[in-house]
Parts: sequence; C-alpha cells; structure tokens
Amino acid sequence: MATIVSIGSGKGGVGKSVIAANLAMLLAKRGRRVVLADLDVGGADAHILFGLLNPPRTLTDFVERRVERLDEVLQPISAHPFLQLLPGTGDTLATANLPYAKKKRLIRHFAQLQADIIIVDIGAGTSYHALDFFLMADHYLTVATPDPTSVLDLYRFIKLAAIRRVLSAFLSRDAVSEALSERDFASIDEVIQAVGETDPNARATATRTLQGFQPHLIVNRVSGKSRVNVLQLKKLLKEYVGGELTMLGEIPDDPAMTRAVRSYLPVVEFEPTAPAAVALSGAADALLMELAKPAPIPAESASSPERAA
Repeated sequence: MATIVSIGSGKGGVGKSVIAANLAMLLAKRGRRVVLADLDVGGADAHILFGLLNPPRTLTDFVERRVERLDEVLQPISAHPFLQLLPGTGDTLATANLPYAKKKRLIRHFAQLQADIIIVDIGAGTSYHALDFFLMADHYLTVATPDPTSVLDLYRFIKLAAIRRVLSAFLSRDAVSEALSERDFASIDEVIQAVGETDPNARATATRTLQGFQPHLIVNRVSGKSRVNVLQLKKLLKEYVGGELTMLGEIPDDPAMTRAVRSYLPVVEFEPTAPAAVALSGAADALLMELAKPAPIPAESASSPERAA
C-alpha cells in the first residue's frame, strides 16, 4: 500500500506546487514509484510544471465518472519512468465545488493506486476540501515563506487542520455528532468542552487523535535577510496541538527556480547543481528518513466531518 504525503500551505504563492513537483521527481530518482496527485481543486497547475499543457485526462474525468478508476487518469512523466502524474482540474464549477459523496469516493480510491509514495498537492487555504485532502495522508508536509503573514497563515492552517482531525474522531459517533454538527470552533479546547457533556472520554480521545498529527515544514525562498522563527512556531504548535513540527529543509531564494518553471521542468532536472536544487535534494532525503520511521497513529476518516461543513 502506498504511503500518502500531503503538502499544504496557509496561503497561496509560497511555491507549494513547485516544491511538490521537485520532491516527487527526487523520490522517483531514488528508486521509489511515485504518483504526484494535484488536488488543488479549482486551481490545478502541476501538469504545467512538467510541460504537460493539455493532459488527455484529468481529475474531472474521474469525478464525473467518465472513467471508473483513478489510475486511468495517471499520466507518465517522460523524464523519469518511476514518476506518474494525476493531473488536477480547474475547468468546471462541478469539480471546484466537489460534493461530499464525490470527495469521499475520490479519497477512497487513493488507497487503490499502485505506488510506493503518493505526493498530494493540496490547494492553499483552509476550505473543507483542502483540510480533508490534507488529513487523508499518512504524513503531513507544510510549506511557508519567511514572510510573517505566511507564517501566521501557516499557524492558522495547522490549527484548523488539528481541529478538523479531532472533529473527525467525534462526528462518527451518533451520541455527539448532533452537538458538533452545527458548531464553529476556534480551538481544540472548545471541541473537547462541547463533547465532554456527552462523552466523558473526550479529552483522552482528542489526545490519541492528535498524537498522529506531526506536521513537517519546508521553508521556501529563504535569504540572509529573512528567516522564519521556526522555534516560536514549534512552541505555538506544541502548546496548541501537543505535536512536534519537524523542519525538513530551507530552500534558498534562487533565480534558478524561476528559470526552471519557465522551462516547464523541475529545478532538480533543469539545473541540479543550483542552490535550490541542492537544498531540495536534502529535503527529499530528510523526508525519506521520516517515512522510514514507525507510522503515526492513524486518524479517523477525514471525510466524516463533512456534516460539520
């Protein structure tokens, strides 16, 4: 069974899709069978990064049942035989506003893909689609820039993902689902307080659920004058969700990245000795080390909180 790694961010424009494409290529180069899945529903562009301007099939074909299996959408990447792309879509309102039943089917079919690692590029922001696709993974990777607003948005994204993860553990229970389905929560403590009235084991359940929520971080576009305060962000997350934030790498602000994108290639292919490419290679090695560790405690189904949406 494939290991799923989701890549999310609190805001757009941080280079998340470029990071995802390069990591997917690097993992394939290291002998893993990799699928890069573009789940930026409504704004997919990963295929462009590989020069595939008009994919013959996209996620829309699966969502609209023009094909029955997700692997029928996969496109080979000529640069490497171990890498396949699941092109996303942004061409219809039907897919940008994916109904719950179709989203649940999509999440379920990911388990049937034949690969060692599936890199899932999630749309930026904190929509229910973004959070649920992020949480369906076995490992979570986030991307931010040193910009203070990017760090703030990242903290908000991780906070809401943690709330969504905890809600998923409780909304599958009829005894408390009604109490939670109409509520909007700003913190996990509010969730625990709400369910505590009907479930005395709520705090223990929330703690167990959060034990598997250990996001990783890649900081992109780092320069000598701008560095994210990772220690402060780690402290906030430790206090809030009780989990650790693992730094996988810092990618320097490198004009080679822009040149690579304009050439429709990952920078690790276009200019492998560039500083950004070298840093991305280190991040890929760090990610493989994390994947080799014992799997975290799995979350409840990420699609179950949809009733709260």
